[in-house]
Amino acid sequence: MTTPRRGRVPQRRIAETVAAELRDHILSDDNYRLPTQDQLVKDFGVSYPSIREALRILETEGLVTVRRGNVGGAEVHRPDEFSAAYHLGLSLQGARVTLRDLAAGLQMLEPMCAAECARREDRLEVVVPVLESSIESSAEVVGDGVAFTQTAREFHDLVVSFTPNVTIRYAVSSYVALWSAQEEAWAEALTRRGEYPAEEDANEAVRAHQRILGEIAAGRADEAERLARIHLAATQTLVLERFGDSVVNASAALERNAIRAGRRSRM
Repeated sequence: MTTPRRGRVPQRRIAETVAAELRDHILSDDNYRLPTQDQLVKDFGVSYPSIREALRILETEGLVTVRRGNVGGAEVHRPDEFSAAYHLGLSLQGARVTLRDLAAGLQMLEPMCAAECARREDRLEVVVPVLESSIESSAEVVGDGVAFTQTAREFHDLVVSFTPNVTIRYAVSSYVALWSAQEEAWAEALTRRGEYPAEEDANEAVRAHQRILGEIAAGRADEAERLARIHLAATQTLVLERFGDSVVNASAALERNAIRAGRRSRM
């Protein structure tokens, strides 16, 4: 047997080790702030190139944004359903998954979240007021196709967000965010062409949300799930009629993430 030749540890391996430790800090501490590169070099006892490579790894994963130049630094980002939707979207887009396939998957998964909301003992205090506010917001923008689609899709986001099981919530939220991005892109395209559906379709969506909310408030899980599935299929049809065979677009999810982040920052 030959003795393994000793030598310097490759820079990439060092960078991966540093990135792994920083990743653990980011994911386990909501208030974690990334130290300066000078401090990281001192803390880890490694070279600047290794630290920069570690930051590039984390930047690729979407966990940090590195600002370069005189006001450089690194900003930490905890992953959420929108970033998960983007990475999921890349996988689906690479596999040439169509919007029709994504829609069918959502019809299996999203309605059960409405049922879980109806099963919550605290639904009248926690879930119902937020959903009521969302419905009111969407009713106020009927007639503005893009604004209505964005606001109406938030109702779906919220229903999933109140699902108690964290694993289901994160998984389904990613699919819902991905579909919402496609639907919002559809609304923008049709509005530019003057082809957005009539206001009556928007009003029917508002009424469907109200019926779903009523079943959630009453604690009727099976009926909430049934109505959610019917409504979801109806709204999906509008998109699928024109774009059902189109491949999922991950860039749309990334753009929606940026838009939502901008809205949150202005609140």
